Amino acid sequence: MEVLYNSTRSRGISIKASQAILQGLSEDGGLFVPDHIPALDRSLEELAQMDYRQVAIEVMKLYLTDFTEEELKGCIEKAYDGKFDTERIAPLREAGGAYYLELFHGPTIAFKDMALSILPHLMIAAARKNKVKNEIVILTATSGDTGKAALAGFAGVEGTRIVVFYPKDGVSAIQEKQMVTQKGENTLVVGIRGNFDDAQTGVKRIFADKELAKEMEGKGFQFSSANSINIGRLVPQICYYVYAYGTLLREGKIAAGEAINVVVPTGNFGNILAAFYAKNMGLPIGKLICASNENKVLYDFFRTGDYDRNREFVLTSSPSMDILISSNLERLVYLSAGNDADRNRAFMESLGGQGRYEITEDMKAALSDFYGNYATEKEAAAEIRRLYQDYGYVIDTHTAVASGVYRKYVQETGDMAKAVIASTASPYKFTRSVMSAIGRADGAKDDFELVDELARLSGVKVPRAVEEIRTAPVLHEKQCETAQMKDVVKEFLGIYTAHRLNLQCAQTADRQPGTFPGTPL
Repeated sequence: MEVLYNSTRSRGISIKASQAILQGLSEDGGLFVPDHIPALDRSLEELAQMDYRQVAIEVMKLYLTDFTEEELKGCIEKAYDGKFDTERIAPLREAGGAYYLELFHGPTIAFKDMALSILPHLMIAAARKNKVKNEIVILTATSGDTGKAALAGFAGVEGTRIVVFYPKDGVSAIQEKQMVTQKGENTLVVGIRGNFDDAQTGVKRIFADKELAKEMEGKGFQFSSANSINIGRLVPQICYYVYAYGTLLREGKIAAGEAINVVVPTGNFGNILAAFYAKNMGLPIGKLICASNENKVLYDFFRTGDYDRNREFVLTSSPSMDILISSNLERLVYLSAGNDADRNRAFMESLGGQGRYEITEDMKAALSDFYGNYATEKEAAAEIRRLYQDYGYVIDTHTAVASGVYRKYVQETGDMAKAVIASTASPYKFTRSVMSAIGRADGAKDDFELVDELARLSGVKVPRAVEEIRTAPVLHEKQCETAQMKDVVKEFLGIYTAHRLNLQCAQTADRQPGTFPGTPL
């Protein structure tokens, strides 16, 4: 059965999967959601015998129904290849009574590679399918990991350009170095003076600017997104939960049909929403355990039904979760409201205006699959130390939040069902915080010296992604205020004269003011 995609904010908008991938965000500001969640059409036993690429085909063909199976196979083969350092793509590691789903074996050592390795190929296929002549401009806000994964995916891809905005003081040193050393004439990385929510709000505002869209159309450009607001990001994430279940079944860790719990460190809510979709496709998942750091807006929401971003923004050692506006939650709110776009739009307008909304009791009841909790900085550090000391297993700061919340869940509920914890980044991406938690940080050492120390402690080889940036030159030094984001984009595309751009935007030292890689003087 064909799956069409509706907007979460307007009735009557219904488009094909390829069109939703190209648009990224609906013209009304809403997110695209499938008009129904398809059921798995292979048995659990069959799925358990498949490798990652085969599972990906079986899942994605059910959602991306206007792509041929051959088109999907081509995209999948190009995505999940030698860029990953393991043939299994997403291996499971057992430690301390839980199974850690290692989603960081891709080119940028974070879980975003799982979807962003395939999104460029899906987008090019979608453009060809829809006879798009315009150059596609990927516009993305990142809290640290999406940016580099998107840059790696789209760099050098013909017919595309990519602009990434990140909070200048809100990512780890390794995350920032990965982004600002990115090669590719079609790439631009900009640090904003603000936090991730500011960057994300700015990007959404640009997407909603109809006058800008018209201007870009006239110049042969159109926007799309690599954030998880794009359904082309979300669908590939469903695959690894199905694969993880199949792995446990194949290895005899569970029986067919036995329910598992899934634990996800959550910021923008896309990764755990993918698990929710997997559950509703028929994958035996019990609880969806939503783990927050000290920016615990999601914990408060699941506890009270009140989503309130009017609070202090906390910079933590798990920066990819330092988010107060969880964009993908809108998809869940829409579903819990009975797919009522008008009702959902009212909630989102309240969030945009008053900074909060409160769902009804019937909607809260519809969220019973979820459990929310949070881990403090001390608790997350203690979890890193515990797993290293007791099991010799080193996890990153985000995975530590999830692991700590899982322990709280078990203590609170007594539920001993097998649990899969989404391990979302390599510890090498947050080396200083990890080494501090273990008790081996040395303030006199730089981040790369600590990388080498971590390699000695863990016995795990330093990933290629980290080795490559040790001496790589910084190619992107531009910074701007959030109010200048649109002007920066227009200048990069050559549709805005440089002298009109506010000179407060910092220019790179080695380029003339207003110039970027790949744009003429």
